[in-house]
Amino acid sequence: MPKHSRMDTAQNALRVVEQTIGEQLSTQPKKKDPLAVELGRRGGLKGGVARAAKMTPKQRTESARKAAKGRWNKPQTDIK
Repeated sequence: MPKHSRMDTAQNALRVVEQTIGEQLSTQPKKKDPLAVELGRRGGLKGGVARAAKMTPKQRTESARKAAKGRWNKPQTDIK
C-alpha cells in the first residue's frame, strides 16, 4: 500500500507552483530547540500513566470503552 503524504491543500498548491516555475519559493522550516522537544516528550510520556493512576478501575474501563468506540466508529476510507 503506498504511503500518503500529510500535506495540506496550501502546501500542495505551493509544491505544484514550485514545480511549474522550476524555482523553490518556500523556505526551510525553523529547527526546533532540542531542549524544548525533550521537555515536551518527557511530559507526554508520563501524562497517560499519571492520569490512569488517578482513575478508579471503573473510570479506566469507561475511558477505554470510549476510546475503542471512537476508533471503531471512524468512517472507512477506500484507499487504493
